[in-house]
Amino acid sequence: MDTSFSPEDLAFRDEVRAFFAEAYDEELQARMANLDTFKDAVIDWQKRLYEQGWIAPSWPKEYGGTGWTTTQKFIYEQERTAAGVRDVIPFGLTMVGPVIYAFGNDEQKERFLPGILKSDDWWCQGYSEPGAGSDLASLKTKAETDGDDYIINGAKIWTSYAQYADWIFCLVRTSNEGKRQQGISFLLIDMKTEGIKVNPIISIDNHHSLNEVEFNNVRVPKANLIGEENKGWTYAKALLAHERTGIAGVPDTKRNLENVKKYAREEVNGGRALMDDPIFQQRVSDIEIELMALEFTELRVLASVASGGAPGPESSLLKIKGTEMQQAVQELTMEVAAYYQGVLPTDLSTDQIGHDFGSSARQSYMYGRAATIYGGSNEVQRNVIAKAVLGLE
Repeated sequence: MDTSFSPEDLAFRDEVRAFFAEAYDEELQARMANLDTFKDAVIDWQKRLYEQGWIAPSWPKEYGGTGWTTTQKFIYEQERTAAGVRDVIPFGLTMVGPVIYAFGNDEQKERFLPGILKSDDWWCQGYSEPGAGSDLASLKTKAETDGDDYIINGAKIWTSYAQYADWIFCLVRTSNEGKRQQGISFLLIDMKTEGIKVNPIISIDNHHSLNEVEFNNVRVPKANLIGEENKGWTYAKALLAHERTGIAGVPDTKRNLENVKKYAREEVNGGRALMDDPIFQQRVSDIEIELMALEFTELRVLASVASGGAPGPESSLLKIKGTEMQQAVQELTMEVAAYYQGVLPTDLSTDQIGHDFGSSARQSYMYGRAATIYGGSNEVQRNVIAKAVLGLE
């Protein structure tokens, strides 16, 4: 594998750096950090990416993708994380968008893809249910035929940003015959439809990003069905492969580890910097080695996709190792923050107490416990690998 950049690649890197430095300004970042302005700020940023032509690097060019090489995509992600730039909200651009252009009909592509690209529509994901998490095939949200519509009843849970969403893509049960997976359909639902109720869930990090979504006799046109009825499991697996590849989050974890090293160089423990402690150094080195191996695995997946393929069981490998690395770095950050990670922002007066990253370290650690669960628990991913890679039953 040739890891050197061509002059063209270096010129592209400089272009990306310059764009981030100008477009991702301090005013925008401040609005993203404020819950009252978060949604509008994210949409503003994604529209800037759209105007630049960079909103969907992984989409085919015919549908609005960038046409970038694998190397350019890699460079973009490296520069994005190095500059501390927030990634796009994934539900429209990296989840349902690819499902629509791969399996949707022409009318659905024309109707939905432009709104996703322009960030005119905010999407959320309706997969997990109170009784169907890792065992997703046991979902019970029901879609019954009524003329040209479906009537939806049931509930979805752990629905990220449903409080902001205009649309939700859902797995619903349209048949109870045969294997459980064979009776599932993939449906697009307008969140403004009568009968939908969003119940907030405050997670352990004291933030509101998760929700329960209830459906009570919700009427949805059959025109919103993606592909064939009862074939939704096939489309869902394709979406999950893209999701799991993204969950690996290698560039962001690398940047977070660099921050840990910076904090550890500034933290004095027993008269010397924590970063000079041999045991701490060993832990950092172990993570760096694992991240390097994971990064090259991710590059191989990207190269395969760029050649016309799609993420396969290797996405499960990326998801497992990527989320484990995220948690390892979060644990290190907590250790550097030490006692000060327990200081809540609401406890602070006019003077800063302890490390300025202490509270965020605690919040990231708490929310990060879910990383090995969402997107399909790591235990399920090991079963996928055992079956699809090792040939075990």
